[in-house]
Amino acid sequence: MNTLSRKIVMAATGLFLCLFLLIHCLGNTQLFLEPEQAKLSFNAYSHFMTTNPIVKIISYVLYLSIIGHVVYALIITLKNRKAGGLYKRDNRGRASKWYSRNMGLLGTIVLVFLVTHFANFWYIYRFGEFTAVDANGNKDLFLLVQETFTNLWIVILYVVAMIALCYHLIHGINSGVRSLGLFHPKFVRWINVIGIIYSVVLCVGFALMPLYMYFTQN
Repeated sequence: MNTLSRKIVMAATGLFLCLFLLIHCLGNTQLFLEPEQAKLSFNAYSHFMTTNPIVKIISYVLYLSIIGHVVYALIITLKNRKAGGLYKRDNRGRASKWYSRNMGLLGTIVLVFLVTHFANFWYIYRFGEFTAVDANGNKDLFLLVQETFTNLWIVILYVVAMIALCYHLIHGINSGVRSLGLFHPKFVRWINVIGIIYSVVLCVGFALMPLYMYFTQN
């Protein structure tokens, strides 16, 4: 697979993940409801997302997209370093933003966050010895979220990861649209503005969730 094909795969998987993040964030806003209402609503949402056949199929696409995005990001990064020379000085500072030059670092922070996030919630909910249920008989994921976000270091990790994700998305959306050939010079400014607004609103929303859970319990 040539460089262009790899970039197209990166763009397609990245934009699909952007759509998933939006849906995930909207679903998680239920955490801001009154505690008892939030518990029942959030647990019902979680039950639906893990049992609905269509959602299950989409979840497999999600897992493959995450793996593909990470793998091709590593391949592209390694090839770029090899082509440019490991110790070659980077003189792009005047022409590009710092986050554009540090997508590897930002991506690594996001990857660490993803591993932690899956371990804290997805794995325990699906495969762990998790037996708590709510009044409706659904697994009490809300309780798990509450307990997890009593740990300050986890809250800090989530907030830092959301800052990294925000910059990663700002560059990634712009780059992804270009790679898919959907970028028209006439709409350059609007694509940039929409990408920035989406990235900031989404990541602020995600960052507020652990902060809200932490400060309302401590």
